[in-house]
Amino acid sequence: MRNEFCGQVTEKYLDQKVEVCGWVGNRRDHGGVIFIDLRDHTGLVQVVVEPDNEAAFKIADGARYEYCLRVTGTVRNRPAGQNNDKLATGQIEVVVDDYHVLNPSKALPFMLDENPGENIRLQYRYLDLRRDNMQHNMRLRSKLTHALRSHLHGNDFLDIETPILTKATPEGARDFLVPSRMNQGQFYAMPQSPQLFKQLLMMSGMDRYYQIARCFRDEDLRADRQPEFTQLDIEMAFVEQEDVLNMAETLIRDTFKTVMDVELASPFPRMTYAEAMRRYGSDKPDLRIDLELVDVADAVKDSEFKVFSAPANDPKGRVAVLKVPQGGANFTRKQIDEYEPYARRFGARGLAWIKVNDKAAGKDGLQSPIVKFLSDDALAGILSSTAAEDGDLLFFGAGKYNEVTQFMGALRLKVGQDIGRVKDEWAPLWVVDFPMFEYNDDEDRWDALHHPFTAPTGSVEELQANPGEALSKGYDMVLNGVELGGGSIRIHDQKMQSAVLELLGISEQQAEDKFGFLLEALQYGCPPHGGIAFGVDRMATLMCDEESIREVIAFPKTSSGHCPLTQAPSNIDAEQLAEAHIQVIEPEDEDE
Repeated sequence: MRNEFCGQVTEKYLDQKVEVCGWVGNRRDHGGVIFIDLRDHTGLVQVVVEPDNEAAFKIADGARYEYCLRVTGTVRNRPAGQNNDKLATGQIEVVVDDYHVLNPSKALPFMLDENPGENIRLQYRYLDLRRDNMQHNMRLRSKLTHALRSHLHGNDFLDIETPILTKATPEGARDFLVPSRMNQGQFYAMPQSPQLFKQLLMMSGMDRYYQIARCFRDEDLRADRQPEFTQLDIEMAFVEQEDVLNMAETLIRDTFKTVMDVELASPFPRMTYAEAMRRYGSDKPDLRIDLELVDVADAVKDSEFKVFSAPANDPKGRVAVLKVPQGGANFTRKQIDEYEPYARRFGARGLAWIKVNDKAAGKDGLQSPIVKFLSDDALAGILSSTAAEDGDLLFFGAGKYNEVTQFMGALRLKVGQDIGRVKDEWAPLWVVDFPMFEYNDDEDRWDALHHPFTAPTGSVEELQANPGEALSKGYDMVLNGVELGGGSIRIHDQKMQSAVLELLGISEQQAEDKFGFLLEALQYGCPPHGGIAFGVDRMATLMCDEESIREVIAFPKTSSGHCPLTQAPSNIDAEQLAEAHIQVIEPEDEDE
């Protein structure tokens, strides 16, 4: 049907016949000669239909936007002065000999150079994907997965598929459940990750495993989440943490070089979880922004200003400052006030501030509603701790440590973006030494910070004696403030695994019901093992410089989990529900 792609018809084909196929991008009638920009995935070529070719001219005269065509013609140079140096095909044109409409097109619901709302784009996703930007994104994503596979295959990793229909196990999010027609009243769960199966593969002697896996989580969505997503899943046997970090770092460095010709740092810097939270208010800090949080509890602990002194004297409290340098003091009161509701979205109860107009003048050189409540010594301590200079603006967060850390970390990102402090670079980072557990005050129990199969750094006895102080052998790779991947050394000892499950409030019977197969397998010579999983959608989003993973997924859902194209999810007829032994109970009317 074709012997060349549109975007590849160049001067090398001069005076030769070519056959090309594509869509009508633009059609122009100039004095009886019809010009058509014919487009396929490689680019476009200018097609010329002259009036002496009556049959072709008649058909071309009726061609419209996005008609699908096949054209046979002779390549010639464009007339002098009509070249287009922006196109690879801009020096030539194809004079039509034969012209066929493969399929006409209705009027499109939007022009391909427009950017309509998300719902209309997803409803007509097959049209949206024709746009240059989406073509670029999809092809870059394909290049990305090919590069990942090639690197791992070249390093003796086996590509092994694991089940999609599996057993429901608690991994931090809700499962998507699938009823079993042949086993009445019983359900499969779709995997949140291949976690347990890849551990079993290490026990089976497969040694090095990977999979580009589809995963499913029934949770609320946002820009970097979808109910179904893709991750690169990797596991290795007989390894320690350093082995996994070196493997993963080399993989990502080589992939960015292959796909984008980008040289990432070597080695990646490392930072403990505690340091990341203290300095940046996040376990995935964006190091392109050079602003940091500074603790000033020591300076204000004796202050009569209880908003500061109370948390400063609380072992679980925090008083932190974010310094906005180089003209922050020039912010208007309106600009400053606009940051408070933003901080409240992340848990702040208020947002105090001080402008440093003239540091040498002491208290008289500072401007803020709170200055009158702070002693000269407290203010001097704040200025010293933050290394504040004339023209700086100081934002304060005070309260419980975790709450302050969260909203001040979010404020740091917002301010950094607003004042243009985001460097144009790639900033990778390893975050290590995560806590093993975090306490869930609402449910009065411990939760695993990574997942229940992450190995702690100490012994069973040390873990049981002080779970709140235990560190895990978990690690996250962060790139430009995005968690690119996370993993850990796994528990390979049955006694340790049982102890962790018990600390998480999982009874012995529940452990047997949920994880009996794993606990059994751990007793048959299980090797030490560990791995990591990378978010392919997130990686592609970063590479394409997009804000949402929906821009790099061919057929994504909306933020409510709806597919405007297929209208999924949808109702199921009664007969099919009965076969699966399911009855739908309608919600009661709240007005009744």
